[in-house]
Amino acid sequence: MTATLLPSRQPPRRRAREAAGAGRLDSLTGLRFLAAFAVFTHHFTGASPSGGVAHAPALFPYSTMGVNGVGFFFVLSGFLLAWGHRSGTGAKEFYRRRAGRVLPLHLAATVPCVWVFHVWGGVPWDLPSFLASLALVQTWFPGVVPMFPGNGVSWTLSVEAFFYLLFPFVVRGAYRLRTRTLLALAASGLLAMWAVNWWAAAHLSPFHREWLMRLPPVRLPEFVLGLTLALAVGRGLRVPLRPVVLTAAFAAYTVVYVHRDAWCSDAVAAQLGYSVRPLVAVFSALLIVAYVRRERAGRRGWLCTPVMVRLGAWSYAFYLLHQTVNRLILDHWGRQEPTNLSVFTLLGVASVVVALSWAAYTYVEEPARRWWSGRRSARSDYTLT
Repeated sequence: MTATLLPSRQPPRRRAREAAGAGRLDSLTGLRFLAAFAVFTHHFTGASPSGGVAHAPALFPYSTMGVNGVGFFFVLSGFLLAWGHRSGTGAKEFYRRRAGRVLPLHLAATVPCVWVFHVWGGVPWDLPSFLASLALVQTWFPGVVPMFPGNGVSWTLSVEAFFYLLFPFVVRGAYRLRTRTLLALAASGLLAMWAVNWWAAAHLSPFHREWLMRLPPVRLPEFVLGLTLALAVGRGLRVPLRPVVLTAAFAAYTVVYVHRDAWCSDAVAAQLGYSVRPLVAVFSALLIVAYVRRERAGRRGWLCTPVMVRLGAWSYAFYLLHQTVNRLILDHWGRQEPTNLSVFTLLGVASVVVALSWAAYTYVEEPARRWWSGRRSARSDYTLT
């Protein structure tokens, strides 16, 4: 199988629809776990030397870049939804499938989280904020208590829910546009994202600035970038970049970014801070496309191994459960003294979260998904008879 599509005389809209849904991509499933692990590493080592569960000087401050793993998720979500889209799928059916995939585990993972954070941990909360988190609308309100109510990490699901709401209409319009137009719109969205961050830093408090940068419309350009590149690759876009080159470039960028205050002027350091989300989105999109190109050319690497594919399948559960485990460790054993031996603690805790993720996937996520799908099938069969 070649990395790019041969020219076709089919209409562009039809070509995009057929080419974008060209089968499962195991390498992207493996990348999902790496992104979830990056977020876990950031939370485990902390945003500062006094934070986290166990601070490891060998990892910090580079581990703080892991927070941007959520940006990778947003780009990947747009790419995969467009890649697997079928033109005959209506909005109602799309929403039903997304709900069956996301909601059961979200609700199940909230139960231990509430117990650990609020019952045992005593973190203040209020009922409206908690209900907003269950309905995945918490990111729309700046006054929720606590700042991340319910299962705190589910704020990203609130953003994704907005993307899902728009997707059937956005993808329909995207099919009608030329690839150059789509790429220009995606680039404009990322520039707008950078400008909003710059404006917020000058006019808003740090709290409201962070709330604004989690607001679903502000994160929409990341999703649109992924969607755009899925259609563009389906139409034959070639990105002759190797994953190892992109990874090295991102590593170099991370070093400069985390040391920006010491190495750069105030103006440059500020701009690096304002532009980090759009730039991470670009790196993420290029990495995704590079791996898709490799896999479609028949070059299946380590990300396509059964172990990585399984970890990727469990990554949603891993993401939803990891902060609950981190908080449980903090409450019962306290924060460890900073030492590089904390790397082994990190790997041990990650193994525990992986085991819990396997259980959640096996006994909650997949059974609920199958039940949800079977319920729809039974209803269709009854209608036909």
